[in-house]
Amino acid sequence: MQKNTKPAAKEQVRILGIAPYPGMLALMEKLAGERRDILLEAHLGDLGSGLSIVQKKEPRDYDVIISRGGTAELIGRESRIPVIEISLSVYDVLRAIKLAEHYAGKYAVVGFPSITSTARLLCDLLLYDIDIFPIQDEREVAPLLTRLRQEEYGMVLCDMITNTTAKSLGLNAILITSGEESIMTAFEQAVKLYGGYAHLKEENRFLYRVIRDQAQPTLILEEGGGVFLSSLEGEEEDEILPLLREELSLLSENRTNKFFKTVNSHLYAVVLRILPLQGKRFFIFTITKSNVPMANSKYGIQYSNYKDMEEHFFNSFFQVSSGHRPIASSIEHLQSIPTPVLISGEEGTGKEQAARAIYAGSRLKENPLITINCALLNEKSWHYITNHYNSPLNDNQNTIYFKDLGALEEEKLRQLLSILVDINLCARNRVLFSCISEARENLPKYAGRYINTLACVHLSLPPLRQYREDIPTLTSLHLSRLNVAMSSRIIGLDPGALELLTAYDWPGNYSQLKRFIDELALLTDTSYIREESVLALLEKERKSLPFSEGKGGLDKGLLIDTKKSLSQIIQDVIVHVLEEANGNQSLAAKQLGISRTTLWRTLKG
Repeated sequence: MQKNTKPAAKEQVRILGIAPYPGMLALMEKLAGERRDILLEAHLGDLGSGLSIVQKKEPRDYDVIISRGGTAELIGRESRIPVIEISLSVYDVLRAIKLAEHYAGKYAVVGFPSITSTARLLCDLLLYDIDIFPIQDEREVAPLLTRLRQEEYGMVLCDMITNTTAKSLGLNAILITSGEESIMTAFEQAVKLYGGYAHLKEENRFLYRVIRDQAQPTLILEEGGGVFLSSLEGEEEDEILPLLREELSLLSENRTNKFFKTVNSHLYAVVLRILPLQGKRFFIFTITKSNVPMANSKYGIQYSNYKDMEEHFFNSFFQVSSGHRPIASSIEHLQSIPTPVLISGEEGTGKEQAARAIYAGSRLKENPLITINCALLNEKSWHYITNHYNSPLNDNQNTIYFKDLGALEEEKLRQLLSILVDINLCARNRVLFSCISEARENLPKYAGRYINTLACVHLSLPPLRQYREDIPTLTSLHLSRLNVAMSSRIIGLDPGALELLTAYDWPGNYSQLKRFIDELALLTDTSYIREESVLALLEKERKSLPFSEGKGGLDKGLLIDTKKSLSQIIQDVIVHVLEEANGNQSLAAKQLGISRTTLWRTLKG
């Protein structure tokens, strides 16, 4: 969250922006910074989380709320502040359709009539053959997407509600984002709306200042738990508000209540009075806070819950890349059995994300996932794990993930294996391991010992170069997510750029490809990523990255002369790959991801 801090003016409208996705948040802040008649405070929140943000805010601090779609509708039903909805324009829908052009599988447009009617009009005008499924109520979303998945649809173009459900069902999704014109229209409507009730807001602000200047913070809740007024600071309010809401059902009527609450590192003393207003009860909390000692953390050991892991996985590049893999069915099978698993693969193949996916679909997902990062363990944390009575190895019915086993010294690897056998850990908990296995090499010896001793299932993650044909699809889907996160408007890559991406071997696999696309998106200021941009960045990759050489493609032996023209550089690349293929044009064309005709025509100039 970032506030627009330009100097206040008498006629400025104070707008609370609730953006369902990061790209809209950035665009709101950018456009608000260009205007002198509004003062914007923008937050990231979708549906319930967006409403929760509004409920935590003091209504007298804002004149208008702006948001989009179902989030705006939900806030409008609960908030006393007027809500302006950001609409979707024709250009917004067209951008998403163009972004989906390179998707290899079946896809459809799914959404409320504001989306589907526009999409149908564009398809008629531009002669696109895209399946379109309108919905009238958010309760229709899950059954419809379940049916589409059964009918082998792999992706949907949709609004935020459908986007969230699609991820939970394992479908890829391109969110139809709002452009500048839609947000500017909402700002104009907010300014016009504010003119009708400005004098009432000034009176409310005066009364709030009286309460705010009191020595002790005050929080007033409505009967349903909504925030009517608060003079608490943001972090303080986040800490204590959930506890105060829980107390509402336990409070006695018409008397003063006093109680204590401890949360995180703070002790709160709370005095409550209940007062009526317009036939409703309001709960007035006066709060005093004091500090208590902090708890110690354990280096290299992380506790996570199902919600954390679901968020990590469904918003990760690995989730995009694994949707149509044989590996996906293996992970689904491993979710249903308690057997220990050892996950191996080259660097960047998504081993940690695979572990998270196994946990998120298992019967133990309601209990913590405990990640022990072997690369981060120091002597103190190693002693805590192996000798302390409160070690996570002494607990039951959790999922314990030993990340990067190979980072441990040989003696510690043997000691850990002995401990796991002695305490019968795999019978009491779900145990996962991961290790790095280099290309064309056998599984490390220590990994084999763990597999044989603990009867682990071995899950080997394949490198990206085995699935070159999927690189255009992965790239388009990830660019879609970057458009949401970064407020960019990249439609795709030109054909030459895609050919270069497909030809490269990606020794760092999915992690390298993701970082590469991220950097391309940051460096690109046009709608399409151009061939010369990809070529220059690939040469930088070859020179600077520590991945092992000798995997083929553009990863070895080729120097780019940047003084040459683009067509000459492309010819040099093709000649180099052709030499590596011993003159075999079919093999070289396959390596480059182009046809033999294109290869021959380029060589002829």
